Amino acid sequence: MLRIGLTGGIGCGKTTVARVFETLGIPVYYADAAAKRLMNEDPAIRSSLIENFGKASYTDSGTLNRSYLASLVFEDPEKREFLNQLIHPATIADANQWLAKQQAPYALREAALLFESGAAEGLDYVIGVSAPLSVRIRRVMKRDELSEDDVKKRMATQLQDTIKLKLCDFVIVNDERVGLLPQVLALHEKLISLAAQPTPH
Repeated sequence: MLRIGLTGGIGCGKTTVARVFETLGIPVYYADAAAKRLMNEDPAIRSSLIENFGKASYTDSGTLNRSYLASLVFEDPEKREFLNQLIHPATIADANQWLAKQQAPYALREAALLFESGAAEGLDYVIGVSAPLSVRIRRVMKRDELSEDDVKKRMATQLQDTIKLKLCDFVIVNDERVGLLPQVLALHEKLISLAAQPTPH
């Protein structure tokens, strides 16, 4: 089975692309959802977050207070680095366990910080999702109810798209003009073919 990464900058539409692959029967590991689950369920991670970011890291009902954590880490590079060092290794280990259980010709590991976190290591290929900056900003403003400045601050914490896409083996354009489905179908066929080869990549 091929291990395929799926990445792209905030607002590029990675999740939309991943959902299309899922409809084709391809299993997808969502790193952000997994990180959230681990922060809610892993006792060691919970205690470390409370110790370093305060009791407000979790709500009164005991669930992760994402907006509180986001407000801290996006403003403070040191806090962001600490959080990444805590969460990324746990998520990568969780993803590897998940991938080992999959039976499809290939499986996708979706993550915004695929290269930045080191999660790209051990993958056979990486798909990048591309969209113009103006489209990405508009999408995130609408989705997360953020100002343009806030969106740009978040984008500044990620590897530049021009660099990220050069590191990818395949690129899907999600600019609301080029058809998304034909691109995914063509790439799906290619990956099925590559998975059938005895010595991939």
